Amino acid sequence: MRVYLDHNATTTVRPAVISAMTEALTLTGNPSSVHSEGRAKRGMIEAARRSIAVLVGADADCITFTSGGTEASNLALSPSIKDASDPRPVTRLIVSAIEHPAVMRGWRFSRSEIESVPVDSQGVVNLGAVEWFFARHREERPGERMMMALMLANNETGVIQPVAEATAIAKRYGGLVHVDAVQAAGKIPVDIAELGCDFIAISAHKFGGPAGVGALIRAHDALLVEDVVLRGGGQERGWRSGTENAPGIIGMGVAAEAAGRDLEAFARLAEQRDRLEAGVKALGPVTIFGAEAPRLPNTSCFADPRVSSSSAMIGLDLAGVSVSSGSACSSGKAKASPVLDAMGVTHDLSSGMLRASFGWSSGPNDAETFLAAWSDIVKRIVSQANAA
Repeated sequence: MRVYLDHNATTTVRPAVISAMTEALTLTGNPSSVHSEGRAKRGMIEAARRSIAVLVGADADCITFTSGGTEASNLALSPSIKDASDPRPVTRLIVSAIEHPAVMRGWRFSRSEIESVPVDSQGVVNLGAVEWFFARHREERPGERMMMALMLANNETGVIQPVAEATAIAKRYGGLVHVDAVQAAGKIPVDIAELGCDFIAISAHKFGGPAGVGALIRAHDALLVEDVVLRGGGQERGWRSGTENAPGIIGMGVAAEAAGRDLEAFARLAEQRDRLEAGVKALGPVTIFGAEAPRLPNTSCFADPRVSSSSAMIGLDLAGVSVSSGSACSSGKAKASPVLDAMGVTHDLSSGMLRASFGWSSGPNDAETFLAAWSDIVKRIVSQANAA
């Protein structure tokens, strides 16, 4: 049986989700219709909205369903944001240097108004730099606001960012904050009030739901975006027009309930991750990226300078083990990881980067299966090098 260790790319769909979606697909009715069938479908969507609100500590009325995390971030990162509590225009955006491409490329600000915040060698955002950017903006443009985009957990390294601390800085200067919580929701506790941010993006397929559905969550109803991405019938309170993907949304709601219940079990995946890391370090000069920072319990990102990621992935795949060499959203591109670049990792080392990520469906011995395959690969490569 194959061992799947690429859950950060997408995780296994939960059986209860499959059942709920299968049933939903048999139901007729547009959720915008007022007849019985339409009202029944609407009720199921609203129940899912409430379940997701519980997962992230939000008001259900402040949840907008989207096609995924990418669309959610694209929707939020706009200079047309209006905040009833602060009428000043939002004119500048800062993003951390390790953001997902959905954030790095999904904004709708002028390119000249985008700046990058550095991270340290562990991949943690520099809070001093955050303060500097906001202080400079207030000095230069006191009548305007600045927005910050900061992910909660990195998709490659699993490093958890000090979002609450960064948000507190932003709020002292009247800033707005968008948090990409796609890799965090359903894996660690996420509460929009505790984080203090204005927006959160999440995606169902990262916590056991279907691909193709996600959500943008707002902290309060005073926030509006005038240049919404999709215009039309005004669904989702005008934030995202188009008939809702009811089966996907229903599946997302079921997945959110299950992920919330399973947070303690998910935390125990750190035991397998730690066994995997101890094993790879015992076999050679391995670097664990972000090891000194708080990380997701399921994620290990490492490199052995003797082993290229392409050779390792092929060997592991042939041995029945699936891992990743970085973000699935950038797969197939022969270039260094921008995340590791931002952390100051040399290209010689980052070219061997692998990511192993466990999930809710991982077996108890998946780490050991990986290590057996990894050991064979390392021994073969070392033997070939010695014979050369």
